[in-house]
Amino acid sequence: MNPDNYYNRNEISNSDLTELKNLLYPRLQFGDKEKIFAFGSLVDAIITEPARVNYFQLKVDDVQYTEDDFALAREMHKSLLMEARKDQFLAYVLENSDTQKFMVKEREFDYCDFKFTLPTRCKWDWFLSAAGFGGDLKTTFARSQQEFDEAVDFFDWDRSRAWYMDIAGSDKDFIYAISKKNCKIFKKFIERGDQVYRRGFDKYNELAFKYYLFVL
Repeated sequence: MNPDNYYNRNEISNSDLTELKNLLYPRLQFGDKEKIFAFGSLVDAIITEPARVNYFQLKVDDVQYTEDDFALAREMHKSLLMEARKDQFLAYVLENSDTQKFMVKEREFDYCDFKFTLPTRCKWDWFLSAAGFGGDLKTTFARSQQEFDEAVDFFDWDRSRAWYMDIAGSDKDFIYAISKKNCKIFKKFIERGDQVYRRGFDKYNELAFKYYLFVL
């Protein structure tokens, strides 16, 4: 599948909700947003779609990167593989998950007793079809587990995980994050109904309502 096809689809994604939030509630952006996104895409490709990576030309598809970008991304990948030697679940994910699997679903929403329907989509970094749940791979500036936990709320990664869980109908989810600062691995496991899920659900439900009102 051409990686651009997913982004050309018409269903509403978590990224669409992010764009709406940025329009409604603008806040100071830290760093070069496009560069940060591009580097995350490089790490994602190395780990989940290696066939797209050209190590000789330092490219992913037609996107050019620097030697420093590739050196850091490869070091981060190495750290993830080292972590998998002692983390049996991560090892299972790397060995058995479907990568970059996308899903679409017509979903019914209920915001303060106002019911509406939206076509939704998501694309998983990892999805364990046999288990019926999946998870996300992140790059982060966090240096510690505490900083990563704070980033989950600040960058609305809780919202994305609840959004994905509810499209798939899954009761579990997870995030593995690799630090761009020290290459440490951080993890977060999510259960339907726990604090992270509920916070993420509330975030996306409100934004979905505003998307229905203001965008459609």
